[in-house]
Amino acid sequence: MPIRVLIVDDSPLAVRHIASIFSREPDFLVVGSAASGLEGVGQAVKLKPDVVCMDINMPDINGFEATRQIMERQPMPVVIVSATYEPRQVSMAFRALEAGALAIIEKPPAGLASDSLARQQAMRDTVRATAARRVVRPRPPVSVPEPPMQTAAATVKSLSTVRVKNPEFLLVGASTGGPQVIHTILSRLPKTFPLPVLVVQHMSEGFTAGFGQWLSQSTGWNVKIAQDGEAPQRGVVYLAPEKIHMELTADKRIRLVLGPREHGVCPAVSRLYRSALENVNAQIVAVLLSGMGRDGAAELKTLRDAGVLTIAQDAATSVVHGMPGAAIRLGGACLELPDKEIAAALCKALRMPG
Repeated sequence: MPIRVLIVDDSPLAVRHIASIFSREPDFLVVGSAASGLEGVGQAVKLKPDVVCMDINMPDINGFEATRQIMERQPMPVVIVSATYEPRQVSMAFRALEAGALAIIEKPPAGLASDSLARQQAMRDTVRATAARRVVRPRPPVSVPEPPMQTAAATVKSLSTVRVKNPEFLLVGASTGGPQVIHTILSRLPKTFPLPVLVVQHMSEGFTAGFGQWLSQSTGWNVKIAQDGEAPQRGVVYLAPEKIHMELTADKRIRLVLGPREHGVCPAVSRLYRSALENVNAQIVAVLLSGMGRDGAAELKTLRDAGVLTIAQDAATSVVHGMPGAAIRLGGACLELPDKEIAAALCKALRMPG
């Protein structure tokens, strides 16, 4: 059975372009389109597609509000497809993740150039990955970040066998489905968490600044784009910039490095993990979250073998279990946890209250 797609976009040209991208492969079927957010909600309830491709800026209600209404009436996979790169607008697009959307991707360019074709393929891959995902109605948002939840007994037992050797950094890697999990972790970590947090999140070009703004506004953490040469500080979350690898140096500073893609991506989680092992004596805690592919999986196994506490997100809460699943199969995860237990496990490992 083909994947049934509904396209919601107020631009007829954009609708035709997106439909043409799906029409090139036989496992997709575009079952309808809508020219406004309200019409999109109605069409989603009527057609019950496998995936809704949702624009963010529309004349009546925006993609965030349309996603929220769909999740209230007929929960289903929603992928935000946006052509806006202005940070405030992108930040609003990320709010759709809070409403229940599974991923945010760029509106791919037209044309047959290799870069255009690669970005079109990335869109198809994302929609394939989210189509089979079971979606439930999200809980109402809370006005303040939730405290770290009580860790399950099995997690506490597992942590009793893990030794954390004076870590100095928390390193996080993620791809598709990662932004909402990073949001969950930061919302549940106390602001007294003693480690700086370095994040490599695979993301469409132009979206990272808005991602950081959304995280700052919604979690209360100081989130910034990493700068070459700066020394990471406690209480700050450092996002890898676009199209450049982020590493840790022997003098415990951030190094930004131009270089080839690894596992088809740049920045790559593998580069960050590997540099930590080589340069800071593995004085880290490493977390690998939802995402397509295998980026960071082999390196997580190497880190675990070196005595690092490694955590991989479980299959049940991952939008795509590619990266953490590959690490788990390699034996690279000390702990395999659902998204809402990761913060509590980190606090337990560092002997923090909560």
